[in-house]
Amino acid sequence: MIVVAGESLIDLVPQRAAASGGPLPALLPRLGGGPYNTAVALGRLGAPVTFCSRVSTDGFGEALLGGLHAAGVGTSLVQRGPEPTTLAVASLGADGSARYGFYANGSADRLFELPPELPEEVRALAFGTCSLALEPGASAYEALLRREASRGRFTLLDPNVRQGLIPDDEGYRARFDGWLPSVSLLKLSEDDAAWLGGDPGRWLGGRGPAAVVLTRGDQGLAVFTRQGRKVSVPAEPVTVVDTIGAGDTVNAALLHALERRDALSPGALDAMDTFDWTAVLEFAARAAALTCSRTGAEPPYAHELG
Repeated sequence: MIVVAGESLIDLVPQRAAASGGPLPALLPRLGGGPYNTAVALGRLGAPVTFCSRVSTDGFGEALLGGLHAAGVGTSLVQRGPEPTTLAVASLGADGSARYGFYANGSADRLFELPPELPEEVRALAFGTCSLALEPGASAYEALLRREASRGRFTLLDPNVRQGLIPDDEGYRARFDGWLPSVSLLKLSEDDAAWLGGDPGRWLGGRGPAAVVLTRGDQGLAVFTRQGRKVSVPAEPVTVVDTIGAGDTVNAALLHALERRDALSPGALDAMDTFDWTAVLEFAARAAALTCSRTGAEPPYAHELG
């Protein structure tokens, strides 16, 4: 089983044309949040997955739980609370890229608490996005990452940096570096890598991750390993509607493909060769392309990927 830990929220996605000729586009509410999208994508791919978070008891929270159940995602590790659901207002560039403004003060996902012992069948955990930037919940997620990594469980980290939520840039970068000894696989966008310090290879030495996967938009994906291997694949051709949830889909596709290769274990990534990594990255590229062809975070189902 794979556990995805982090926030869920509601994305408010602008429609292309303003309603009734008004000055502002209508905003369509969509279920979202980086970890939430990753969990849903894993469920749609058929992977055994459970979501670990704190979700509001408001109407949005009920809808978020419904989305998890519909995707086959377990919710036994979901905490509940009366606080409101976080809202993320998206703005779309001409190329479909998305930027966000967040309404997160006092929201439920910020009050996440460290859960007790996880089930024995948990093989891997995924972390990232707002949940690692917003206190007090960030410290609880960090404690979960460190605890489970120390027990030998595979971990994926996607920082998915949201600069508007980070009050202290240098403090966050230092904290990020402190997470790396507990990370098996690090996944970054090019923008994330540039903001955090540049060359992905700088995070591979010593006790850091075994591999770094870099997403490069329409240039595809690449992986850098501590064995000195670099593998790249092109992006799948697609008409982009928006890029919301594409990176989260990549997370899910990576975990699912690695699980199918029995590579969700300490040291397993070191044994992967160029052929293995090419197949994993190509699968992730296909999954991300399908997400980009749709409005909002709508990851594909297994049958759509062949």
